[in-house]
Amino acid sequence: MDVISAAVNAFAENYTSPENDVLRRLHRETYLKVEQPHMLSGHLQGQYLSMVSHMVQPRRILEIGTYTGYSAICLAQGLTADGLLYTLDINEEREELCRRYFKEAGLENKIRLRIGKAADIIPQLQETFDLVFIDADKQGYANYLDLVWEQLRPGGFILADNVLYHGEVLQDESQQSANAKAMIAFCEKVKADARAEQVLLTIRDGLLMIRKIK
Repeated sequence: MDVISAAVNAFAENYTSPENDVLRRLHRETYLKVEQPHMLSGHLQGQYLSMVSHMVQPRRILEIGTYTGYSAICLAQGLTADGLLYTLDINEEREELCRRYFKEAGLENKIRLRIGKAADIIPQLQETFDLVFIDADKQGYANYLDLVWEQLRPGGFILADNVLYHGEVLQDESQQSANAKAMIAFCEKVKADARAEQVLLTIRDGLLMIRKIK
């Protein structure tokens, strides 16, 4: 089920700044060579991530779920001069592809890719983050939120992807997958947290934007 129609998405992309050459080539190579290419953030969401990063001007970004590196490149575009982005992924098979495109984007010194379980790596990072992007295993979102909360500065932002989960969250509970149920539970957890304020954006597959207010 597509929540946003292809026609609306195409219209939105037409009035969005175009992909740069590196992102365009990464997009194409992902669809040609990598399994589940729909996991790529893509043009519209990628430009939104870049725009948010430019607005926040983060010194430290944490990304949970690298895939082929498209979103990392977009997010890193708004980093401060001394900024760093840490991106975590469990799949070592895509590491070479990611690093190649990070270098082509001129960001190899701004992006630190760590391979392994995010839940193990996050507690090891001695950083205070301005911006966090969660786009990994859906049933792990609630745990990732808890793990990163104390490392997120007051006023910092978390962006959580795929919270509409292909529209399954709108279906009867008996028809929802475990991932869709996890997304609903995650949204309910955020909604009930007085330390945060949030807005659910209907971009691509749903993006929950959370601001730490306490």
